[in-house]
Amino acid sequence: GKTLIARAIANQAKATFIRLSGSDLIQRYMGESVHMVRELFELAREKSPSILFIDEIDAIGTQRSSDPLSGTQVAHAEILMQLLSEMDGFDNRGNVRIMAATNRVDMLDHALLRPGRFDRILEIPLPDADSRREIFRIHSAKLPLAADLDIDTVLGMTEGTTGAEIQSICREAAMFAIRRNADSVTGNDFGNAVAKVRKTGKPVKYTDIMYY
Repeated sequence: GKTLIARAIANQAKATFIRLSGSDLIQRYMGESVHMVRELFELAREKSPSILFIDEIDAIGTQRSSDPLSGTQVAHAEILMQLLSEMDGFDNRGNVRIMAATNRVDMLDHALLRPGRFDRILEIPLPDADSRREIFRIHSAKLPLAADLDIDTVLGMTEGTTGAEIQSICREAAMFAIRRNADSVTGNDFGNAVAKVRKTGKPVKYTDIMYY
């Protein structure tokens, strides 16, 4: 949902959209991530007007500790320092804006939230029941849903999920139906999909949710 909002803002502003994933950065070799941050900021300048969107920024921007750091923590700190350096050096950036998304703003390093960096925070809540229904409608539109499928029951399973999780649930439910060589996607397929996406460890029984 947050990524889609950032894309929509870029589209509305007729700006180039550049996405950087914090989780992708920490999976790279030490030094490579720092170089990648530098290159993406340079690309944002070249493609101005642009919006540089850093997804899952908490993966690289958690609060630093005064305790001795492990090798992994040192790597994360180097990435964060490069990010802060690039943001501070953007005085002459032209028409470039930086956005980021996180599910744990409380864990972010205070240096990221100083004026001139990320000094405006917009909370985007989880989708409510009506929003989940619309998201489900969009992502299930092309699925051969079973005639007796109770949409309200399926939506009850998705309480507390994000838009991206609902999309994944629809996709996984279709895969469960394919594995059964079935002609339609049933409530049990969605129950299995919810368990897989939300990692509950066991299938959510379609009938268990029926009267909630």
